[in-house]
Amino acid sequence: MRSPQPHRNGGDNPFHSTVSLRKLRRFNYLILVFRFASFSSSLASFVFMLSTSRAAANSPRWYHFDAFRFVVGANAIVALYSLFEMVASVWEISRESTLFAEVVQLWFDFGHDQAFAYLLLSADSAGTALARVLKGMDTCKAWNAFCIQVDIAIALGFVGFLFLGFSSLLSGFRIACFIIKGSRFHL
Repeated sequence: MRSPQPHRNGGDNPFHSTVSLRKLRRFNYLILVFRFASFSSSLASFVFMLSTSRAAANSPRWYHFDAFRFVVGANAIVALYSLFEMVASVWEISRESTLFAEVVQLWFDFGHDQAFAYLLLSADSAGTALARVLKGMDTCKAWNAFCIQVDIAIALGFVGFLFLGFSSLLSGFRIACFIIKGSRFHL
C-alpha cells in the first residue's frame, strides 16, 4: 500500500514549523562538523605517515612495513570519502535536498560510514600492533623521530575513526527516522 505522502528530495514542506526547520538545519550542520573532523583527522594522519620518509637516508620508511601501508591507504580512502560527504552535506544544507534520491542517499551514507569506519579501525589497529613491536626492538631507540611520527599518525587515524563513528550514528538515526516516518527528518 502506498503512503499518502509522496517521498520527496527535500523542497518546501508546509508541515514543518520554523523551529523544526532550525533543528533540522542544526542537525545537518552537526553531521557536517563530524564529516569535516573526520576528513581533517584522516588527512593529517595520511600526511604524518607520509612525512616519515623525510628522515635520515638509512632510517625506516612507512612503505617498508605492510601495516603502515595499510594505514596510509585507509586514511587516504577515508579522507576522500569524507571530502565527498562534506560536499554532499553542504549540498543538502544549501539546496535542502539530497544529492541522490533520498532513500539511496540515506543507505549510501550509512553503509559507507560503517564500512570505512571499520576499515580505519582495522588499519589503525594493525599499525598499533606493528608500532608496539617496533618499540620492543631497537628500531625506536635508533630512529625515535620515525616512531613518534608513526604514533601521531596512528592516533590521528583513531580520532578520524571516532568522528566517522559519530557520523555513522547520526546516519543510522536518519535511517531509523526514514523507516519509522517515511522521511529522513526526525521532526
